[in-house]
Amino acid sequence: MEAYLIEFGNMLLRWLHVIAAIAWIGESLYFVMLDNGLKTPKAAEDKEKGVFGEMWAVHGGGFYHNQKYASAPAKLPEDLHWSFWKSYTTWLSGFALFAVLYLASPSIYLVNPGSPWEWAANMTGWQANIAALLFLLLGWVVYNELCKRISPNMTRDGVLSIAVAVMMVVVAYLATHIFAGRAAFLLTGAVMATAMSANVFFWIIPGQRRMVKAMKAGETPNPLDGKRGKQRSVHNTYFTLPVVLLMLSNHYSFMYTHAYAWVIMVLFIFAGALIRQFFVLMHAGKIQPVYPAVGVALILVSVWLAAPSSQPAANVGTSNGVAFSGTSTLAQVDTIMENRCVQCHAQKPSHPGFAAAPAGVMLDSEKQVEVQKPMIKQVIASGYMPLGNITGITDEEKAVIAAW
Repeated sequence: MEAYLIEFGNMLLRWLHVIAAIAWIGESLYFVMLDNGLKTPKAAEDKEKGVFGEMWAVHGGGFYHNQKYASAPAKLPEDLHWSFWKSYTTWLSGFALFAVLYLASPSIYLVNPGSPWEWAANMTGWQANIAALLFLLLGWVVYNELCKRISPNMTRDGVLSIAVAVMMVVVAYLATHIFAGRAAFLLTGAVMATAMSANVFFWIIPGQRRMVKAMKAGETPNPLDGKRGKQRSVHNTYFTLPVVLLMLSNHYSFMYTHAYAWVIMVLFIFAGALIRQFFVLMHAGKIQPVYPAVGVALILVSVWLAAPSSQPAANVGTSNGVAFSGTSTLAQVDTIMENRCVQCHAQKPSHPGFAAAPAGVMLDSEKQVEVQKPMIKQVIASGYMPLGNITGITDEEKAVIAAW
């Protein structure tokens, strides 16, 4: 019952996270589209009122007329709409999920025993938890300092973009060398997501509040608040597609179990940003297919890089009663499943952490093992399963599965 309640709570938390993320990202993409699609107002009275741009749109059976003021309108309405709770809810629910899934079992999900750095490979669970939390905090601090020092007045945003891109390469490299593969991809995405939400919390909303306060006091708002909010909003929109991909990556072990996982990650981050750039420009009336073309090219490079090598299994040996001499049978594989997999992947798991078989995959019969043949080979060969190799599968047993 305890495992069941934990899983049910996990599901509800994940649902909340996805709902909040959809609402936040959808609203963010809409406002970027709106901002880039504004046209110079035609009515003289609108220009006199300080209207900077406008957009006419039709949706849901009605017509909409959006207007943006260069600084602020003469009078603000009392029911001014603010956009921030979706951002905060997304980050808080995401961090809660990270705590429940990763921080609660760091020795399985965070520690990377295959790290080339001895200190990382030998971290204890609590050390891995501290390292993960510091990784998120330092990611935000470094990003924020880059913004403040390189382009404090929003006059060197091009240079800043290059600096942030370099930072993400470093983040991807460090994450994959410190943490287990799945956690490394998730933490890299979390660094970007934390920056996005922190941009809203520390810069965008406070700047907007200062602007509103100045207007209500009959003062002229500081134009830097508007420019800074626009700068951080633009960063958020380029982070969006890479973050979504990295949050989904834990389902695809070929990405994060590769020797050059950090390169694959970087390629996808840049591809997502380039594809997003195409849509940003398209909303401004500029069609430049070079951006999605380069983005797709980067994805194709990652496909080539992540492709598995076809090496024949030539190991000969015996492990836990499973003899292997270059060929294997279903009975041998079934024995390995019994020793290494069915603790979790069974109709009634014996592992205390699962109330039901993860992903609905059950391997406690030869028939079920046969049905799951392609999946078994992929997840075992990539090292994704068993998680953290908690059941101690051997190289000989992996060779038996590969040959089968």
